[in-house]
Amino acid sequence: MTAPAPSPGFDPARFFSARIGGHGTRLGIGYQAHGADWCELLLPFRPNLIGDPARGVLASGPILTLMDMATSVGVWLKRGAFLPHATLDLRIDYLRPATPERTVVGRGECYRVARQVAFVRGIAHDGDPDDPVAHVAGTFMLLDSFA
Repeated sequence: MTAPAPSPGFDPARFFSARIGGHGTRLGIGYQAHGADWCELLLPFRPNLIGDPARGVLASGPILTLMDMATSVGVWLKRGAFLPHATLDLRIDYLRPATPERTVVGRGECYRVARQVAFVRGIAHDGDPDDPVAHVAGTFMLLDSFA
């Protein structure tokens, strides 16, 4: 396995190691890997994130946050810089509950950047990418394009 190509203007490993607060930090979301236009983040299982106590299943909100962050990082990587953008639309299709006690992996990719909008897609799984927990597709509005 080769090391990911460094992004010339944005390093997600450094970004996540330097965080000191925020929503993602409170959820325990961490960095795993990246490429030129994609990023994988981790959401470790924690009892306080359970949405269905009877089955021990994670709530959907932390998974949505994981995928919003992973696809957002994909946009920064594709653009090669930490530039302002906002989630315009993020559709998530939950395919099954995450397995209790397992870490959820969120892989987000930015597959196209237009003048004012970036297009993203992603997958969440808990160990087997061929058996996903959820798929996402969305768009981010590029706020610096209005300056």
